[in-house]
Amino acid sequence: MKLRIKGNALRLRLTQGEIRALAESGQVQERTEFPNGAALVYRVRSDDKIQDISVGYEGSLIDFRIPAVLAARWCATELVTLSASVPVPSGSAQVALEKDYACLVPRPGEDESDHFPHPRAAEGHGSC
Repeated sequence: MKLRIKGNALRLRLTQGEIRALAESGQVQERTEFPNGAALVYRVRSDDKIQDISVGYEGSLIDFRIPAVLAARWCATELVTLSASVPVPSGSAQVALEKDYACLVPRPGEDESDHFPHPRAAEGHGSC
């Protein structure tokens, strides 16, 4: 998973394998370790008890939750993006979960073998 945070906007991109894991086990997570031994964990999970996409943060965990019906549809179809505006003390935060496409131009050192094929790859465009 790739996590991007900019202000009150959070975006996750999931590979094909991560989408499969979400469909099969109901969750997928990633861990980023720091030199002092601390770690940031970010997780996506389906939840049959909620109606809307949500995000929470506690300790060192960013927890994205998707209604189970919506998660199942996202995993099983060509639907690319799930997004929501969630309330925060200063107003709202934008949350987006996306299927991660391979770049149209390969980048050195990046393994994109598990990314979704880019829909514009056949057109010969030259960007991500």
